[in-house]
Amino acid sequence: MNTLLLIVDDEPDILSLISLLLTESGFEIATANRAESAIELFNSLPRRPDLVLTDVVMPGMSGPMLIDRLGAVDPELRVLFMSGYDDRQVVQRYVVQQGYSLITKPFTHSGLQAAIQKALAGPATSGVTRS
Repeated sequence: MNTLLLIVDDEPDILSLISLLLTESGFEIATANRAESAIELFNSLPRRPDLVLTDVVMPGMSGPMLIDRLGAVDPELRVLFMSGYDDRQVVQRYVVQQGYSLITKPFTHSGLQAAIQKALAGPATSGVTRS
Protein backbone atom coordinates (compact mmCIF):
# COMPACT_ATOMS: atom_id res chain seq x y z
CA MET A 1 0.00 0.00 0.00
CA ASN A 2 1.39 3.38 -1.00
CA THR A 3 2.01 6.14 1.50
CA LEU A 4 -1.04 8.44 1.54
CA LEU A 5 -0.37 12.17 1.76
CA LEU A 6 -3.01 14.83 2.34
CA ILE A 7 -1.74 18.06 0.80
CA VAL A 8 -3.37 21.36 1.75
CA ASP A 9 -2.48 24.66 0.07
CA ASP A 10 -4.63 27.61 -0.97
CA GLU A 11 -2.50 28.33 -4.07
CA PRO A 12 -3.87 26.16 -6.93
CA ASP A 13 -0.61 26.15 -8.93
CA ILE A 14 1.47 25.11 -5.92
CA LEU A 15 -1.06 22.44 -4.96
CA SER A 16 -1.04 21.02 -8.51
CA LEU A 17 2.74 21.04 -8.82
CA ILE A 18 3.36 19.38 -5.45
CA SER A 19 0.66 16.81 -6.19
CA LEU A 20 2.19 15.98 -9.57
CA LEU A 21 5.73 15.69 -8.21
CA LEU A 22 4.71 13.47 -5.32
CA THR A 23 2.44 11.28 -7.45
CA GLU A 24 5.39 10.72 -9.80
CA SER A 25 7.45 9.78 -6.73
CA GLY A 26 5.00 6.98 -5.91
CA PHE A 27 2.90 8.60 -3.19
CA GLU A 28 -0.88 8.35 -3.09
CA ILE A 29 -2.24 11.90 -2.95
CA ALA A 30 -5.38 13.60 -1.66
CA THR A 31 -5.58 17.40 -1.99
CA ALA A 32 -7.57 20.26 -0.51
CA ASN A 33 -7.35 24.00 -1.20
CA ARG A 34 -8.69 25.09 2.20
CA ALA A 35 -8.38 23.79 5.73
CA GLU A 36 -12.13 23.35 6.02
CA SER A 37 -12.14 21.20 2.87
CA ALA A 38 -9.20 19.22 4.24
CA ILE A 39 -11.18 18.33 7.37
CA GLU A 40 -14.10 17.07 5.27
CA LEU A 41 -11.74 15.10 3.02
CA PHE A 42 -9.80 13.69 6.00
CA ASN A 43 -13.03 12.36 7.49
CA SER A 44 -14.19 10.83 4.19
CA LEU A 45 -10.96 9.08 3.14
CA PRO A 46 -11.09 5.27 3.26
CA ARG A 47 -7.97 5.30 5.44
CA ARG A 48 -6.09 7.91 7.45
CA PRO A 49 -3.30 9.78 5.67
CA ASP A 50 0.22 8.81 6.67
CA LEU A 51 1.19 12.50 6.56
CA VAL A 52 -0.50 15.87 6.20
CA LEU A 53 1.57 18.37 4.21
CA THR A 54 -0.01 21.76 4.81
CA ASP A 55 0.69 25.41 4.22
CA VAL A 56 0.90 27.46 7.40
CA VAL A 57 -0.73 30.71 6.27
CA MET A 58 -4.08 30.25 4.54
CA PRO A 59 -7.30 32.26 4.45
CA GLY A 60 -9.78 31.23 7.12
CA MET A 61 -8.32 28.44 9.20
CA SER A 62 -4.50 28.34 9.38
CA GLY A 63 -2.39 25.22 8.97
CA PRO A 64 -1.65 24.96 12.72
CA MET A 65 -5.38 25.25 13.50
CA LEU A 66 -6.09 22.52 10.95
CA ILE A 67 -3.51 20.20 12.52
CA ASP A 68 -4.96 20.82 16.00
CA ARG A 69 -8.35 19.69 14.67
CA LEU A 70 -7.01 16.66 12.77
CA GLY A 71 -4.66 15.67 15.59
CA ALA A 72 -7.62 15.53 17.98
CA VAL A 73 -9.18 12.90 15.69
CA ASP A 74 -5.93 11.05 14.94
CA PRO A 75 -3.21 11.46 17.61
CA GLU A 76 -0.87 9.34 15.45
CA LEU A 77 -1.01 11.88 12.62
CA ARG A 78 2.29 13.05 11.19
CA VAL A 79 2.62 16.52 9.75
CA LEU A 80 4.96 18.61 7.64
CA PHE A 81 4.28 22.32 7.42
CA MET A 82 5.36 24.42 4.45
CA SER A 83 5.59 28.18 4.24
CA GLY A 84 7.07 30.95 2.19
CA TYR A 85 7.07 33.09 5.33
CA ASP A 86 9.45 31.35 7.71
CA ASP A 87 10.13 34.56 9.62
CA ARG A 88 6.48 35.44 10.32
CA GLN A 89 5.39 35.28 13.93
CA VAL A 90 2.68 32.68 13.25
CA VAL A 91 5.24 30.34 11.65
CA GLN A 92 7.72 30.76 14.49
CA ARG A 93 5.18 30.56 17.32
CA TYR A 94 2.84 27.83 16.10
CA VAL A 95 5.18 25.67 14.03
CA VAL A 96 8.87 26.03 14.84
CA GLN A 97 8.55 26.66 18.58
CA GLN A 98 6.05 23.78 18.85
CA GLY A 99 8.59 21.35 17.40
CA TYR A 100 6.85 20.65 14.09
CA SER A 101 8.75 19.97 10.87
CA LEU A 102 8.83 22.90 8.42
CA ILE A 103 10.00 23.19 4.84
CA THR A 104 10.41 26.67 3.41
CA LYS A 105 9.02 27.58 -0.02
CA PRO A 106 10.43 27.54 -2.59
CA PHE A 107 11.87 24.06 -2.19
CA THR A 108 13.33 21.47 -4.53
CA HIS A 109 11.71 18.15 -5.35
CA SER A 110 14.53 16.28 -3.60
CA GLY A 111 14.32 18.62 -0.60
CA LEU A 112 10.58 18.01 -0.32
CA GLN A 113 11.03 14.23 -0.55
CA ALA A 114 13.71 14.32 2.16
CA ALA A 115 11.50 16.46 4.43
CA ILE A 116 8.57 14.08 3.92
CA GLN A 117 10.69 11.02 4.77
CA LYS A 118 12.00 12.76 7.90
CA ALA A 119 8.48 13.76 8.99
CA LEU A 120 7.19 10.22 8.39
CA ALA A 121 9.96 8.86 10.60
CA GLY A 122 9.43 11.50 13.30
CA PRO A 123 6.94 11.81 16.14
CA ALA A 124 3.20 11.96 15.61
CA THR A 125 1.28 15.10 16.58
CA SER A 126 0.65 13.67 20.03
CA GLY A 127 4.38 13.16 20.48
CA VAL A 128 5.26 16.82 19.90
CA THR A 129 6.14 18.80 23.00
CA ARG A 130 3.92 21.89 23.11
CA SER A 131 4.55 24.95 25.24
